[in-house]
Amino acid sequence: MSQQGPILIIGNSGRPCFAAALDEAGMFPLVDADWSNAVRAVSDVQPAAVVVDMPGVDKARFEALAQQIGRRKPYVPLIAVESEGELPENALPLGLSGGNYDRLIPRLRAALRVRALNATVLRRLADERAGASRLLENDPALHASVLLIGRGGAFPALSVALGERAGVVGAFSIEAAASHLANRDLDGIVMSEGFTARVVDAFLTVLSEDARFRNLPVVLTSDELAPSYELPNLEIIAGEPAHIAANALPLIRQHALEAQLGRTLRAIETKGLLDPQTGLLTPAAFERDFASAVSQSLSGGGGLSVARFAFDPQSPRAQFDGARIISRLMRRTDFGSARQDGSVIVVFSDTDLRNAHAIARRLSAVMRHTSTGRRGARNEPTVTVAALGPKDSAKSLLALLYNEAQRAAS
Repeated sequence: MSQQGPILIIGNSGRPCFAAALDEAGMFPLVDADWSNAVRAVSDVQPAAVVVDMPGVDKARFEALAQQIGRRKPYVPLIAVESEGELPENALPLGLSGGNYDRLIPRLRAALRVRALNATVLRRLADERAGASRLLENDPALHASVLLIGRGGAFPALSVALGERAGVVGAFSIEAAASHLANRDLDGIVMSEGFTARVVDAFLTVLSEDARFRNLPVVLTSDELAPSYELPNLEIIAGEPAHIAANALPLIRQHALEAQLGRTLRAIETKGLLDPQTGLLTPAAFERDFASAVSQSLSGGGGLSVARFAFDPQSPRAQFDGARIISRLMRRTDFGSARQDGSVIVVFSDTDLRNAHAIARRLSAVMRHTSTGRRGARNEPTVTVAALGPKDSAKSLLALLYNEAQRAAS
């Protein structure tokens, strides 16, 4: 399966001005269409991406086109140039500043990299029977996390609006934002009011200079700065919080899809040992590793502790967010798995009970900064820790851990 294909350009009256920028870039062949043949063109041309000139477009017609494109595999980016109002969930907004089309090319290239990754995963899954393909059936936005930075009056409303669509990590300062960027996997940044133009400029410059964050969607809610940074998914979206959240979501969803595809690829490469949703071990792989770790600790005399992080059972997002934080921050010698009861169990190798408590507290502290989306509800797991005794087995140690959890809950 190849990601190659033409770029389909759909305009209202004649060829849009931005088509010249695509011509000069020479990325792909360009195919022009108007609204009278747009639907047929998507089927006949099988484009690698679709770019739509939005001013004056009928909303119902565009939504139908977005649905048609959203059903295609591999992923087909849909870029809505100069859009107004709320966009469909798979339509990436692109606002132009004074006829400047410089951001169109990097935005398109970033989106096409996601398409290429999707094509690779689908190709690898052709003979895959380990179950990783089930992940691709889920909406990637269900478990996306967004960093909301701000300290003005709009912050609470934005937090609620974004929290209805994704997990929200709040930061009232640039220093707190930097800590969250270092400690967790994020799918986008929304920068609200409360900072000077100089502070925002410095923050965006740092993001653009760090390869880890360069492709993150970054949404500014003020147009004080021109988007001239090397951030392909930087967008200015002003207006009411609901409007900002709705139009930021397509960019966030695309990044979440990219992260989801990366986890799926790693799951395939490990032949099903990793859970593609969390990056932790699958339950079966966890049971094997846990039994082996207990046996080695008992025979070799090393310490071993386990921790259970119990999340709100009414919020699956909380478990997945916590699991991904654990996957990112736990030591290379440790391992864990998400459980069907909504918890995550982590095994700390060569660790006594006191140090295991300290590690678990640090992991839990990072999780508590996330809103689960339920009107500001926080992701605060209940943590239980147990240590391996000389007469324990893997089964008895897990039983001890769950008994401790029941006592803590009573």
